[in-house]
Amino acid sequence: MPGTALITLLAVRGFYRRPFVGDGVPGAGGFSARRRRSGRSAAVVGGGVVLSRLSGVAREVILGAFLGTRASADAFGAALRIPKLLQNLLGEGALSAAFIPVYAQVLEEGDEERAGRLAGAVAGLLAVLTGGLVLLAIFLAEPLTWLVAPGFSGVRHELTVVLIRIMAGGIGLIVLAAWCLGVLNAHRRFFLSYVAPVLWNVAIIAAVAAAGVAGAVETGIAEAAAWGVLVGGALQFAVQVPAVVSLVPRLRISLQMRLRGVREVARRFGPAVAGRGVVTLSSYVDVILASLLATGAIAYLDRAQVLYLMPISVFAVSVAAADLPELAREQDSRERMHERLVVGAARVLLFLVYALVAFVVLGRPIVGALYQRVNFTADDTYVVWLVLAAYSLGIVAAGLSRLLQNTCYAAGDVKGPARIAAGRLVFAALGGLALMIQLDRVGVIDGEIRRLGGLPAFWLLDSEIRQTGDIRRLGAVGLALAAAVAAWLEFGLLRKRIGRTLGLRPPFGRLLGRLLPGAAVAAVAGVLLVRALEGVPYLVSAPVSLIVTGGLYLLLANLCGQPAARDLLLPLRRHLWRRRRG
Repeated sequence: MPGTALITLLAVRGFYRRPFVGDGVPGAGGFSARRRRSGRSAAVVGGGVVLSRLSGVAREVILGAFLGTRASADAFGAALRIPKLLQNLLGEGALSAAFIPVYAQVLEEGDEERAGRLAGAVAGLLAVLTGGLVLLAIFLAEPLTWLVAPGFSGVRHELTVVLIRIMAGGIGLIVLAAWCLGVLNAHRRFFLSYVAPVLWNVAIIAAVAAAGVAGAVETGIAEAAAWGVLVGGALQFAVQVPAVVSLVPRLRISLQMRLRGVREVARRFGPAVAGRGVVTLSSYVDVILASLLATGAIAYLDRAQVLYLMPISVFAVSVAAADLPELAREQDSRERMHERLVVGAARVLLFLVYALVAFVVLGRPIVGALYQRVNFTADDTYVVWLVLAAYSLGIVAAGLSRLLQNTCYAAGDVKGPARIAAGRLVFAALGGLALMIQLDRVGVIDGEIRRLGGLPAFWLLDSEIRQTGDIRRLGAVGLALAAAVAAWLEFGLLRKRIGRTLGLRPPFGRLLGRLLPGAAVAAVAGVLLVRALEGVPYLVSAPVSLIVTGGLYLLLANLCGQPAARDLLLPLRRHLWRRRRG
């Protein structure tokens, strides 16, 4: 899929090159210098995230080729989630919400000495906290495995324990890399911190490929991947340190809790960690529930999530990351916050609506082109597509929620998003449990969906049936469906909260309405293309379908007056106009 990757990179570059004034944005003609800078910053973040996510897809392709959806793949997926608890709790999300707004305000005041002491104190305290938790993860790997993957037994359980102990140190280093990200982002240096995860993925790919070429067995390949996690974490941290040192010449590493600014970061950090903890707990609840399903469920979730998260990360996360320092600087102006939110939403919606169409209609050729190899069968492709399509029903809500959460964080509200995320977690867990039990009795056999047990069902499958893994069952689809519904619940509550607390009411409905005609035409064209290209290799049909449907969608969105589409196509219109005049 190199052609599609290139198109994505070019779209990111053109998409953010010129900011626009969208519906509902006050102001007459143009953007201020800060808003133009934010658009360029989002482009830089988006470019880095594209490269990072593409390398993540390559990682999953390699893991799928060598491990398939067998027990070792489940063990690696579960083990990687357990030490990533540190990254998710202490890393990018919580640290950004607590550290960047405070540090950015110090930089705005021009006090370099205080900025260096603040950054150094946060780094020192974070290193001590992370180091202690890494040691606990290493020594308590066995009970952690029982806690997070209670359905594992035998080889899956034993291998998961070994992998956790290897990976823990690497994830600890990634947490420190998140501190580097916070410093660099506050200084408006975005690309390096968002492209650094490429090194992490490359290290895993190299380790797996080397083990595979050497003829290692499944467990040996999984262990090699875990060592890649460790080495990659060290590389991701080390590559950012020189840039941080150059930007903060008065950096002083310390453990000063009483330093002015550190207390404010700590005050925000607790609720932010609680909020991230809820989000993190949600992913671990998925692992716990998936471990109770037939073998392969965790691997299916992993493969689908890599694709599902790519458009969210490239567009929603890039806009949110670029706007957070600026929102912190402008938090006293509700008009500017509203303007940023509307413009960000228009940009994010343009791509996430198409991602919804692409993953639901074209998901099977996309998954097949990326993953279908010797150990990843056509039935595996079918199941991952269904999981991806189910997740995608909530992709628009998930992307907009990132923008709304960031707006809350910039205004100092970290408790509200945490409580809302807790409600989403409970809803997704209960709904996922009910649906997965039903769908684990439905499977894919030779490309056909078949019922494999009595429905409705009220309890899990027998352990012996779950451990065999000889039939591709759809229990993971139930978890994805519940997650999608929960994403819309979270979005609705966040939108209501910023309206009540900040007085912000962005016109999401009007922005979305201008994309619906293009989405409908792209969906119909996608269905026709899938049928017309049936039998054509997925490596050909997937990029062709994406280019045709994406082009139709973008043109119709432009005709319907969607501001982000209009801005994206402006260079093309200017080029055609110059040629016509010439």
